[in-house]
Amino acid sequence: MSLEPATPTPLLTLEPERPRDAHLAEALIDRAFGPGRFTKASERVREFAAFAPELSMCAWAGERLLGLARMWRIRVGGQPAAFLGPFAVEEGERSAGFGARLIARACEAAEAAGETHVVLVGDEAYFGRLGFAAELGRRVIMPGPVDQRRVLVRALGRSAALAGAVGPR
Repeated sequence: MSLEPATPTPLLTLEPERPRDAHLAEALIDRAFGPGRFTKASERVREFAAFAPELSMCAWAGERLLGLARMWRIRVGGQPAAFLGPFAVEEGERSAGFGARLIARACEAAEAAGETHVVLVGDEAYFGRLGFAAELGRRVIMPGPVDQRRVLVRALGRSAALAGAVGPR
């Protein structure tokens, strides 16, 4: 007798986001967050940050976009950093475990590109296992209201905490 998972994990390909993926990515983000996403402090960051598609990752099952982790170039306290978000996975695929793979791959791409830190706004219980910590994000000032406990930072490579952090700008 062989046991198989109740929901098979789809065969995934993780690739940087391409310009032709933008409409699918936006549709996935809309399904995941709805119109309320435009009121968040993270959206204020994206208004002035430079989108980095080469650091952003998409999870594909054939031609179907199942998840994405977008990255943006920012400055925190005058130092360059990457900002992760939005991060979205199709509702029916959220327990498949590839969200963590997407984030890890995006952070690897950021490190390979010379970034030293990745900043995000999220739940430390989830993102902490991926190397993000509220401790490092305590001094990062977001544009607009935000629960400071949810500002998380991951140091890449041998980076120290963002010295004297302020920003992101």
